[in-house]
Amino acid sequence: MSLELSEKALHIKPSSTMAITEQAKLMKAEGKDIISFSAGEPDFRTPANIGEAAKKAIDEGRTKYTAASGLKELKEAVALKFLNFNHLVYSPEQIIISNGGKHSLSNVFTAILNEGDEVILPAPYWVTYSESAKLQGGVPIVVKTKKENAYKLTVEELESAYTEKTKALVLNSPNNPTGMVYTKEELEKIAEFAVSHDIYVIADEVYEYLCYEGTEHISIASLNNEIYKRTITVSGLSKGYSMTGWRIGYTGSSKEIAKLMNSIQSQQTSNPNTIAQIAAIEALTGDQTEVDVMRTAYNERRKYLCKRIDEINGLSCIEPQGAFYVFVDITEFLGKEYKGQKINAAADFARFLLEDYYVAVIPCEDFGFDDHFRISYSVSMEEIREGLDRIKKYCESLS
Repeated sequence: MSLELSEKALHIKPSSTMAITEQAKLMKAEGKDIISFSAGEPDFRTPANIGEAAKKAIDEGRTKYTAASGLKELKEAVALKFLNFNHLVYSPEQIIISNGGKHSLSNVFTAILNEGDEVILPAPYWVTYSESAKLQGGVPIVVKTKKENAYKLTVEELESAYTEKTKALVLNSPNNPTGMVYTKEELEKIAEFAVSHDIYVIADEVYEYLCYEGTEHISIASLNNEIYKRTITVSGLSKGYSMTGWRIGYTGSSKEIAKLMNSIQSQQTSNPNTIAQIAAIEALTGDQTEVDVMRTAYNERRKYLCKRIDEINGLSCIEPQGAFYVFVDITEFLGKEYKGQKINAAADFARFLLEDYYVAVIPCEDFGFDDHFRISYSVSMEEIREGLDRIKKYCESLS
């Protein structure tokens, strides 16, 4: 037998968001004055009470293995959070604690997909969905949403994408990269579709704590018992609690699916970091003041950022309702030239912006939209002001 490599692995793209973030970091290390709007992580420190809980765990010697699917006490804390915040009843047996949101999604796709099963992905979508599904033999079916619908999926678009091979739909609300949040009425229509066609809904709700000015986060699984049975709810502590590096994600699902994911995780990674799990209990059950502080700061940045973008000729955006991203349309700049080089897509726009103006944004071709870029406002207001000043100068040079 020849020494061939995995065909699945060879067809997996590296994360474009991570690549640009790393390039910006490298340029900064070289002494360049980089402003990076690329990273999808909070700029706040992890709240002190969470860190203290971790230190206490170390001091008490709580550093050994836990059950592969997570500490019982953490599952109970997650179950209580599901009940109080999401209005969902999941028993601890239905909850799997994982090594972050990506790991949770990997567990989900491994548990439900067979070779050739189709997964509907409303674009724009987070880059990991398609690649994670493909690794498990799934076939991503991309549905490009419309700007006039606030980049949100409609039932008509679902119907056009559905085939007899459709196994699941990935629904991300609040959404990365648009910041859009589905209303109860929109979710009810999608739930009716999923139930009538008997498919799974993978509900990625990791930005659930970050909704602004009266926008309500609603879990699709909370609507009725039929959609509850078909939904796998995915969340984690990275975004709402500024715990990206702690790597704690979790899922709520049927006992049957949870049992499968437990077996999968026991063979692949075993338990998530024990100290991080103990810190996660404090995050979910302790003082929530810092979560409110972060949300308030994001809201201020969000409004300022959208106002400034609307003032730049050639750029446009829809004001996000959640998460910490703005999805920026650059259609008016396509075909223009910069220093003799044509801008054919957002990737070109972003490359010139980084090279000459030292501002990093994420072009969204890998999110399903090659004429948009994502800008994160999980950076300080000072950086936002300076970064937008530079983007304005760059755009004026194109006009």
